[in-house]
Amino acid sequence: MYKERASRVSGAVVWVNSPDGSGAGRVLPDGCMDLLWNEGRLLVAGPDTRAYVTEGAQGVWVGLRFYPGTAPAVLGVPAYALLDQRVELGDLWPAAYVRRLRDRVAGAGDPAAALEEIALERALPCDPSLRRLVEALGAGRPVAAVADELGVGARQLHRRSRAAFGYGPKTLARVLRMQRALALARSGVPLGETAFRAGYADQPHLARDVRELAGLPLTGLLGG
Repeated sequence: MYKERASRVSGAVVWVNSPDGSGAGRVLPDGCMDLLWNEGRLLVAGPDTRAYVTEGAQGVWVGLRFYPGTAPAVLGVPAYALLDQRVELGDLWPAAYVRRLRDRVAGAGDPAAALEEIALERALPCDPSLRRLVEALGAGRPVAAVADELGVGARQLHRRSRAAFGYGPKTLARVLRMQRALALARSGVPLGETAFRAGYADQPHLARDVRELAGLPLTGLLGG
């Protein structure tokens, strides 16, 4: 069973999932990164460019999902260093420090609250232009137009995007467009209209893009 709530960390979401381990799960690209707790381990889920398949996950998973572009200010590493990866937190931070954090989370009555405390203690201020970038791309604005609005060149925007999101602004726009389309389709909007409203050339374009990013046809995702 999965449930989530808003976090005390700005823009973040706290979630808890108790999979039954009977089959594979599928985490779709969304521009986010997560700090994870499972079976006494602290891990980081980097940004995804394709679906991440979990094979028979065991135990209770607790996570803090960071708004796109905000995790590097907590983790202290650029997002591109974690692209399409799940890594132990001890690979990023000093081992002795991470052992103390593991003991702290393990002894907490609420592991999710303990993850929030860790993030709040570590967080540095984020560039506010990153949120404006995500909001503009999430609304379907063209990358070139957003760069002009932010007053940066294409190369500078690409460098900043890789550090914040793990990939360039065009990939981020593509990921956010898929998420926009899935939200429309799941709300009952017909697929042809979904493709138009989400910014695809047509319904076949929507179908191709979803299959490439999610690893399943659109109808399979909606059915699941």
